[in-house]
Amino acid sequence: MAVSQERGAGLAVRDVVVRYGQRRGHAGTTAVDGVSLDVAAGEVLALLGPSGCGKSSLLRAVAGLEPVAAGSVAFDGADLAGVPVHRRGFGLLFQEGQLFPHRDVAGNVAYGLADRPRAERAERVSELLALVGLTGFGGRPVAELSGGEKQRVALARALAPRPRLLLLDEPLSALDRGLRERLAVEIRAVLHATGTTAVFVTHDHDEAFTVADRVAVMSAGRLAQVAAPEALWRAPATREVAEFLGYQTFLPHADGLLAVGPAGLRVVDGGSGGASGGASVGGEVRHGVVVATTFRRGRTEVTVDADLGAGEERLVALTDGSVPAADDKVGLVLDPRGCAVVPG
Repeated sequence: MAVSQERGAGLAVRDVVVRYGQRRGHAGTTAVDGVSLDVAAGEVLALLGPSGCGKSSLLRAVAGLEPVAAGSVAFDGADLAGVPVHRRGFGLLFQEGQLFPHRDVAGNVAYGLADRPRAERAERVSELLALVGLTGFGGRPVAELSGGEKQRVALARALAPRPRLLLLDEPLSALDRGLRERLAVEIRAVLHATGTTAVFVTHDHDEAFTVADRVAVMSAGRLAQVAAPEALWRAPATREVAEFLGYQTFLPHADGLLAVGPAGLRVVDGGSGGASGGASVGGEVRHGVVVATTFRRGRTEVTVDADLGAGEERLVALTDGSVPAADDKVGLVLDPRGCAVVPG
């Protein structure tokens, strides 16, 4: 049975500042510096950025786990200043699911439902275990679960009380990449099926793009850009954002800089001027020397030393044709489908 959630105004963060170590005569360290953002009811927003950028501090401030030095946090139009964590109606899910080892799977999921009638608790637990793909797991000890199964149980437990907002802080970072990718897809499906409003913190842009409706990139405590995943990738607002997303080099361009992404450079078969799988920008063929080749995730990546116009750099190009050997000289072309223009 699908679960629905009453819709309201959602989360509103205004000019929030979070500081650590603040005391008389010492300003402390600013972790979040004047951030404002909105998360609509039923929307999933990812906070994306490198370690130390302030994303987890912002999430903890929204949860009430960290004091707000300035600004405000509101939900459905009500200011949360002074409202303790347990009265905000928010769910929390962290990197370690923090399951209770003395409870079985069903007991963990039912933890936040103690005030409900037994039949209602049982129905809710069964419903959520089916939703996260763990039908029949209710009686299992949590010690017998895999890492991915534990995080599914933790997600079900967080959703069980029907939180107004679910806050997820790097929930997949302790898992291997393949499992992270599968669970990211599943988490998005579960959040959308339940109509849950959520903020998902991660340092992995693939994760953020998979889970979220919009992505907010943070840098040094500030918001650098907020956009839907495809819009963010195709039009990074700054060079810094593009670099974080994985664009590997930046070339002079009439409108600023041409950012060359991981799929924006291709090896020319036989140096003939025809690109493997893409068209060149302006038809110009550059040249580079092969350092190494790697077959990864269904494609061949060629590491080359080349000068595309910004000085010699070590870059990665794709090839769909013959695989060159180390020290081979190869032709290179830019594929506009893997590039973006950013301000200079």
